[in-house]
Amino acid sequence: MKKISILFVMIITSSGFAQDKAKALLNEVSTKVKSYNNISVGFKYELNNVSENINQETKGDVTIQNKKYHLNVLGVTRIFDGKTLYTISPEDEEVTVSSDNTEHEGTITPSKMMTFYEEGYNYKMDILQNVKGRKIQYVKLIPIDSNAEIKHVLLGIDATTKHIYNLIEVGKNGVKTILTVNSFKTNQAIPKTLFAFDENKYKDFYINKID
Repeated sequence: MKKISILFVMIITSSGFAQDKAKALLNEVSTKVKSYNNISVGFKYELNNVSENINQETKGDVTIQNKKYHLNVLGVTRIFDGKTLYTISPEDEEVTVSSDNTEHEGTITPSKMMTFYEEGYNYKMDILQNVKGRKIQYVKLIPIDSNAEIKHVLLGIDATTKHIYNLIEVGKNGVKTILTVNSFKTNQAIPKTLFAFDENKYKDFYINKID
């Protein structure tokens, strides 16, 4: 019985230590991200849905400054000025104007892409991989909300730079999405107009305003 008790204590201690290491690493990433005035990221986005036989891959880019962002992906541009979200679809010749409330629904939005893990998740250290000469340490994030649609998220962190390398999200429905960072630039000289919507450029577009 004594041996079993000692083993139990060792397991609990080891688990707590692993969680402390994961927390320390995430804190390092968060501190570094918040030290930048702005971040510009080029990325690859992959969607894998086995049940629907869907495999989709595309590239995009996003510039983030505080809560503001300018995102280009799948031929659509999304501009969030801190209060209002403008979704511009040239193919449909339509601009959808709305308040950005998706952050309250647990969605990983562009403005939170580098810091979403700070709340709403339990976490633990996962595998360490060598990716093209870079050591990538993964942290496994599990939603605290048992009703969340996400099963878990694997966050890959460059062990040297403490920058996010990739994000692998696995849904309870089996759908997997992977976002891999191809380029990461900080403190760039960006025009103030980058986060502003110029309606004059879209006079021929249908403006769909959603309350």
